Amino acid sequence: MAEKTMSEAQTVSFGEKLANSQAFSELFREGMALVEETATYLDGAGRQESKALTRGAALAYATESMRLTTRLMQLASWLLLHRAVKEGEMSLAQASKEKAKVKLSTADTSDPQNIALLPAQLRELIERSQKLQLRIRRLDVTIHNANAATDEPKLNPVERQLGLLKAAFGGAA
Repeated sequence: MAEKTMSEAQTVSFGEKLANSQAFSELFREGMALVEETATYLDGAGRQESKALTRGAALAYATESMRLTTRLMQLASWLLLHRAVKEGEMSLAQASKEKAKVKLSTADTSDPQNIALLPAQLRELIERSQKLQLRIRRLDVTIHNANAATDEPKLNPVERQLGLLKAAFGGAA
């Protein structure tokens, strides 16, 4: 039994290694810089540009800027959770539990016709945020699926899916 404990202690979590990687550090800096750049734009030039828009374009601007802000706040939350893992402030298992509150949605319900009405800089920020979201989602799957494989070897796939459904729907599954 002591041998098992020793081998478990020597096992390196791929998820934790990835969260501590240089690639994560670069992604973190890029993500937080995009959050800051977007906030600066929306509070400054974006506000001025929105005043010159037609009524339909102004509605599209309000809708898409809200979606952009929400997306970036979710991405920033994910990045901050994983930075806490990197800095040893929490374990990857703790971050996995907390990340259930973060929505890395795949659904993009933007209407291309509305996007076309937006100022070029806002369109560019939206596109960059969507690319960042895709990268974070890929990293999330890599980190947490690798961690799940080492943390839950006895959980069968059906039980895992039921657990995910329960988490997504507040235990209603």
